[in-house]
Amino acid sequence: MGAGRITTARRQRGVFVATRIGAGLVVLIALGLFLPLVGFLAGTTASTAGLIPFPALSVTLVTLIGAALAAGLLLLALTRRRTGFAIVWVVLAVAVALAVTVFPLVAVASGSAERASDVAPILGDLWSRLTGQV
Repeated sequence: MGAGRITTARRQRGVFVATRIGAGLVVLIALGLFLPLVGFLAGTTASTAGLIPFPALSVTLVTLIGAALAAGLLLLALTRRRTGFAIVWVVLAVAVALAVTVFPLVAVASGSAERASDVAPILGDLWSRLTGQV
């Protein structure tokens, strides 16, 4: 080694393989699970005239934060020198992608449960209007 030369250890091939697999899984989750689920939930909200609430702002914020977090975790996986550490970061990135995918479903379910308590008076009012009872 010469004076002033900085030595760097090469990354193992498994680091690159793990990062590529993780990125592929995150993209598959986004395109195959997240987008169809959000489209279905938004369509359901639209077809029920807002009876089923869709929290668009919170879903958008969670999506943006989750995408940034997953990308950061995959970048951390790519910068590791050992395959084992890279795999840990990849698994965390996939877990974040799955959590972001589940969030819209949980948000709509909790909003619907909250709205369900308001449905009985609405249905009673509609029934009284249809039957002519005031």
